[in-house]
Amino acid sequence: MDNKTCFISGNSLAGLAMLMLSACAGTDPKLGGAPTMATGSAGGATASNANTQLEKCDKPLGTLGVVEDTAAPWYHHLSQYKLGSTVPVLRMMIQQSNCFVVVERGAAMGKLMQERALASSGEMRAGSNYGKGQMVAADYTMSPSITFSQKGTQGVGGALGGLGLLGSVAGVVAGGLKANEASTTLLMVDNRSGIQLAAAEGSAKNYDFNVGGALFGGGGFGSAGGYSNTPEGKILIASFMDSYNQLVKAVRNYKAQEVAGGMGTGGALGVQGGSTPASKELEKKPAKKKN
Repeated sequence: MDNKTCFISGNSLAGLAMLMLSACAGTDPKLGGAPTMATGSAGGATASNANTQLEKCDKPLGTLGVVEDTAAPWYHHLSQYKLGSTVPVLRMMIQQSNCFVVVERGAAMGKLMQERALASSGEMRAGSNYGKGQMVAADYTMSPSITFSQKGTQGVGGALGGLGLLGSVAGVVAGGLKANEASTTLLMVDNRSGIQLAAAEGSAKNYDFNVGGALFGGGGFGSAGGYSNTPEGKILIASFMDSYNQLVKAVRNYKAQEVAGGMGTGGALGVQGGSTPASKELEKKPAKKKN
């Protein structure tokens, strides 16, 4: 049997199990055949095939760079699932939303500076136009983090026992229904003041059939893949989209925080003998009379 004649009908669970047990070589690659929550493309202010659940803005609110904390424990745990940086997917979602203009502040920054070094050394052709004062400042920085991620947190046991699958295959499939959960956060900071402007938490959950792992002792479907073709990657993308949607809703209704006594000049909580406006106010108050 070749991959042209191997056919499994519709969404048949029995067919899925039989496919794993058959000698089928698989199916031909299909463009767009591994969809995730973050789909399509972005070019400038336009987006193509973006997820309809992604929050969007009529016009950008500023320029933004996305920076991961590569020293954080969660970042190193990604390698356990054969996942890389979250930045590319986040940057595509951000540009598709048209809420911010994304500026490079990641790995490609070194190449940007390399081009400028070549220009300043005189190696570039005349008219290359790499003079100073052309790079766009990042108004804001967005930092992602994964606060919780777990695969296989819930087994369904015999929930599929009534589907009529044959023999041990039924037990394998029933025992392989697992839940994938993720919780993520996004923080947005104003680069000029250092003030945190917005924070959002998101989450996602789904179920997958771990038929491959149950039958053959592997890691399930797509165990060697990435964000587009593993249960872990897909659920993290969904969670980050939820986080981003929550953040966009917050900044669209943004209202600046105000501190009595001045932002960063002492605040409203005075200390006796201090030099801040709130502290000086304490000195003006008459001392309490003793009984």
